[in-house]
Amino acid sequence: MRVGFLQFRPLFGEPARNARTVVRALRDTQADLIVLPELALSGYYFAGRAEARALSEDPRKSLVLGSLIELCRERRFHLVLGFAERARDRVFNSALLLGPRGIEKTYRKLHLFHEEKRWFDPGDLPLEVARVRGVGLGMMICFDWIFPEVARTLALQGMQVLAHPSNLVLDLCQRAMFARAVENAVFTVTANRSGRDVRPHGTLRFTGASQILGPRGELLARAKASGACLRVVELDPTRARDKRITRRNDLFADRRPELYELG
Repeated sequence: MRVGFLQFRPLFGEPARNARTVVRALRDTQADLIVLPELALSGYYFAGRAEARALSEDPRKSLVLGSLIELCRERRFHLVLGFAERARDRVFNSALLLGPRGIEKTYRKLHLFHEEKRWFDPGDLPLEVARVRGVGLGMMICFDWIFPEVARTLALQGMQVLAHPSNLVLDLCQRAMFARAVENAVFTVTANRSGRDVRPHGTLRFTGASQILGPRGELLARAKASGACLRVVELDPTRARDKRITRRNDLFADRRPELYELG
């Protein structure tokens, strides 16, 4: 399976232009799955909920998504991208799985970071694994990384590859994703954005360094902290089915959930 990320700087409030950037970057790419950053079309640093709503869309009616779905049909691959999703009176920070057949899966961010709590509604959909060419695909978004329950829940459902669209501003995630990969024995693809959102109410700088990790935490690809970067690697997703750590230890079989405190 050929899996990759596209790191770039989305321009705030210019979804059509950002979609064209993605199409240009990927139109000659050979891959099965490419992960894009969080809020890859709208930009990130909203002034408030009204602006987030104004830049959100119903995915089923989005013309810019139509251009990316057409790209999936032409290249016969799948995309995971962050998207400002409007659902009646609610606005979600979502991730969409796009493929040749259109929108195949929606995930709504469960754990909103800092000012996102002013802009978005918390996700309300259960964690579920999708299938891409028979491979178990999980999705989470940015700050979900700090809650190990997200990746573990998906891994217990059969996830082999974790797609992680991000707009990271802290310098902790890339290191922490080593643990998410190792503790679940899965591949992880963190697609971060680069550059800054410069807005009248302030400036946010993003950390770049998008990366792909293997089930033993091995680094398969990493971008620099700044600048655009497209990386695609070939991986064997069947490796993520092997949860053995030693001949006598299995990550999942050795769990003691009857003794874990819930809550």
